[in-house]
Amino acid sequence: MKLFLNRSHLLDFHRPRNLKLDRPLKAESIACLRSLASYKRPKSRGRYPRSRSAAVLVALFVGRGGDLYVLLSRRSDELRSYPGDTSLPGGKLERTDQSLENAARREAFEEASEIHTSDLVTTGLRTCKIGLPLDKTKVPLLCILEPFLAGNHIIVTPVVVLILDQTLRPILNAFEVQSLFSHPLLAFLETSPSRESEAPIPDRHLSSRTEKGTPSNNHSPVTIASGVGKLRSKSTRSTYALKPLEQPYRVHEDILWHGRPVRMHRFLTGREAQGVKPIFGLTSAILIRTAQIGYARDPEYELCAPGQASLEDRIAIAMQQQETLRKACRDEGIERDWNIPPDKQRLTTKARGRL
Repeated sequence: MKLFLNRSHLLDFHRPRNLKLDRPLKAESIACLRSLASYKRPKSRGRYPRSRSAAVLVALFVGRGGDLYVLLSRRSDELRSYPGDTSLPGGKLERTDQSLENAARREAFEEASEIHTSDLVTTGLRTCKIGLPLDKTKVPLLCILEPFLAGNHIIVTPVVVLILDQTLRPILNAFEVQSLFSHPLLAFLETSPSRESEAPIPDRHLSSRTEKGTPSNNHSPVTIASGVGKLRSKSTRSTYALKPLEQPYRVHEDILWHGRPVRMHRFLTGREAQGVKPIFGLTSAILIRTAQIGYARDPEYELCAPGQASLEDRIAIAMQQQETLRKACRDEGIERDWNIPPDKQRLTTKARGRL
């Protein structure tokens, strides 16, 4: 099936005009992809410090029923930061990254179109997160969203892509990612999910390995489930018999941030009995925003707390008041973008040096 999207010729390389899909799409999924592909994020108030910037990949794909799903990862329990959390693949911007899109792809993709376990032993390739290929014709760019502020004062930019090749075989870096699964994108706008689970990708399409490139002997084959919806799976195709949990699908918590409330949302995955944590915090905020743009409607629940500052305002406040970000802006010469006063101690040191 071909999906025709109106977009500039300058974007044709990254976002091809004709997207060839192996599975039929629902009308709402077609509209969602068109909205994402035409999205232009608003202009930022200023430049962001490169040393405090990161990117995550929002990788969408089409399920058997024609719905859109997002690929999520369960972080390894061995990691120091956020062990076992449900997250999007991504990482900090490095010196070699020419753009935020490149950073997101580098962290989530392997620099080869086809990877086999035997190749890993002989070549010693390093898997980046989930080990999908960098081929932009198989995984074209849809859009880049406005940045989000992480709890550790990192400016995180989501990069939204569409996985066209349904035969891709992810190879997990066992030191960083324990497993992969998916969740219906539309479910992030709902108070209860309305999409059924699908059968997992067979184990033969998946492997995990160690950092040095040899197959891991400490991990059983990891399973990617291609779609999670209801807490009780009604699909006879699914190999998972998920038991209903005595918890609501979505809950929220209002926390204070610089004296003002910020609402944090949490969504169950339906795999909590298997040790998978709910989707919450920054990850849920990014996916809610992606679904809002794609489906062009607000959530069924109250998204923000009363009196909550906008995301843009929160980033500006953090730039001006958080010392780590202030220092990074000064070091990179962009403090004027955010009206950051000069460092008095640094000015005094420079003045002494002139004497």
